[in-house]
Amino acid sequence: MTLLWAASSPSCWRVMIALEEKNLQGYKSKQLSFEKGEHKLKEVTDINPRGQLPAFKHGNIVLNESYGACLYLENQFKSQGNKLIPDNKAESALMYQRMFEGLTLFQKIAQVIFYNLFVPENERHDSAVKRNRDDLKTEVKLWEGYLQGTGPYLAGKNFSLADVSVFPLIALVFRFGLSVEHYPKLAAYYNTLKDRPSIKTTWPPNWKDTPGQDALKDF
Repeated sequence: MTLLWAASSPSCWRVMIALEEKNLQGYKSKQLSFEKGEHKLKEVTDINPRGQLPAFKHGNIVLNESYGACLYLENQFKSQGNKLIPDNKAESALMYQRMFEGLTLFQKIAQVIFYNLFVPENERHDSAVKRNRDDLKTEVKLWEGYLQGTGPYLAGKNFSLADVSVFPLIALVFRFGLSVEHYPKLAAYYNTLKDRPSIKTTWPPNWKDTPGQDALKDF
């Protein structure tokens, strides 16, 4: 197995968590830098023509979409490591629901914290900034509510692919200053999972010794 990845990328991180959960350590791992443009190197585009990370390969099988890679790893190595798809029909359905809702969560996060990066200065508008922030605030409140009725994980009593997929996003919003006091359920979820071996082992190396940011401090 080969994984080309970048630190702080939720997409890369979830694949790394899945590999740890399935006891698939020892794969070829190479960290690259977005800042240096290394995601456009030939070794990446040979695997992922879009020049995006992660770039993941198992033998001759290529899976560059992180959700697909996580599902593939669980299905191919069901009897190895930790089971990540519940047997219970209701829990399994909830797992898939929360897992793919993570795509919406990430979209709304990106519209706020990466706004200045992706929107040219002459196209930025205060109204758009406010709308994006309001949308993200509503979305985060939704996830806070989800944890009122389940627990301690996103799909019930068992750690699952929902957590593999979404935890990196929850970690990201707290990294950017989300209020622990305003979102106690999400904070408890974050604090419980951050010390899980698969997550602790794969924690973004650039987060370990650098302070977070305050883009979401007023949430």
